[in-house]
Amino acid sequence: MTPMLWFRLAVILGFTLTAVACAPMATPPPPPAPAPPPAPASLYQRLGGQPAIVAVVDDFVANVAADRRINRFFRRANVPHLKESLVAQVCQVTGGPCSYSGPPMRVVHHGMRIRNRDFDALVQDLVKTLHKFNVPAREQQELLGILGPLRTEIVGV
Repeated sequence: MTPMLWFRLAVILGFTLTAVACAPMATPPPPPAPAPPPAPASLYQRLGGQPAIVAVVDDFVANVAADRRINRFFRRANVPHLKESLVAQVCQVTGGPCSYSGPPMRVVHHGMRIRNRDFDALVQDLVKTLHKFNVPAREQQELLGILGPLRTEIVGV
């Protein structure tokens, strides 16, 4: 090899080594964007999901059955079906995976002559159960806020 060829090879090798050695000094890519914050838990999740709703409905129905102010409205009820329907409704309206497929509340309660005080007694029985299960005030208010508007579909229809 001629000295000129050696010189060219040395220059090429020098540039190559310099480029390789300096590569890590290049600006690193920006860090990935932070993940978006997780979606807030649904009321269904905060209540404890299906098992908690089933337990609350069981206790609530027992409260209603023992409540002389309103138990007459449930004397002929198919209690297992009633519980199943209540669980499905609460599960659905709180953001759970269930779907209530029964008739509308106005149809179910038609002709029962339910008064505001009867509805209020039912709500009191539900609140008693929610307290028994130590449901936090925020979740109680949220649940009652969802169920409260049903009054117009139940009272006096």
